[in-house]
Amino acid sequence: MKVDLGDLNAFVAVARAGGFREGARASGGSASFLSEAVRRLEAELGVRLLNRTTRSVVPTEAGKGLLDRLGPALSEVESALDVVNGFRDRPAGALRLNVPVSAARLVLPAIIPPFLAAYPDIRLEVVAEESFVDVLAAGCDAGIRYDERLEQDMIAVPIGPRIQRFATAASPDYLDRRGRPQHPRELLGHACLLGRFASGALTSPWEFERDDEVVRVEPTGPLIVRVGGAMDLAVDAAISGTGIISVFEDWLRPHLDSGALEPILEPWWQSFSGPFLYYPGRRLVPAPLRAFIDFVKASANQA
Repeated sequence: MKVDLGDLNAFVAVARAGGFREGARASGGSASFLSEAVRRLEAELGVRLLNRTTRSVVPTEAGKGLLDRLGPALSEVESALDVVNGFRDRPAGALRLNVPVSAARLVLPAIIPPFLAAYPDIRLEVVAEESFVDVLAAGCDAGIRYDERLEQDMIAVPIGPRIQRFATAASPDYLDRRGRPQHPRELLGHACLLGRFASGALTSPWEFERDDEVVRVEPTGPLIVRVGGAMDLAVDAAISGTGIISVFEDWLRPHLDSGALEPILEPWWQSFSGPFLYYPGRRLVPAPLRAFIDFVKASANQA
């Protein structure tokens, strides 16, 4: 049996993405090309690999078995081919990162432009989402997350600021009307703007710390937004006087500096460790990812 490697890659792209159009976007090909490749593979193997409906594309039992075995095998093929990159003057190829929206907004802007300027032959794709994913299953080379969400078998490299804080703030107009809290528990009498994670959990309770005293409060308010993509809406609502917001200090810093927002309970703002670039330690590191890791480490040493 002679099976084309490109057809296998097409099947993996479609199965992982859950559709031909989605697979085309992830792989940089066309939906029609992927569809023809999967049909050709099914004909060669004599078995249906994907169940297709107007709304979804789902692997059959045979397709799931093939996908489970193919993923690691194709990763090894890619790693083997990537050895050639070591003989180039400059690393080349695709690099795909899975990151939270906060990292895309607050960490990567200082890193990505100079990295791409230094490595013009690397094509970078950044996927921003809040849920924790298996980076390999998602078709990514590496991800960015905080230490409490890292898996044990991952290699983690510090990226971005090593210490961050949650900041609490509101507009001067809101505080003039409702008063300025002097203790975290006073937030229970205020309109607070909350977030909801992709899992459904709220960004509550809010946690504060001062002189080894930790206070947790469960505020309520008129607005709940999805953490990440809709957080700017909550910030705009806070600026407009709707209520009190608690989010990354760096996210609010421009508005704090301009006076559009006024800090609340700053002595109680809680610090936490910064994010990490993480990637599987059980495979060879592709040249584009190795270049990115080295660039991140060099940038940290220069800071």
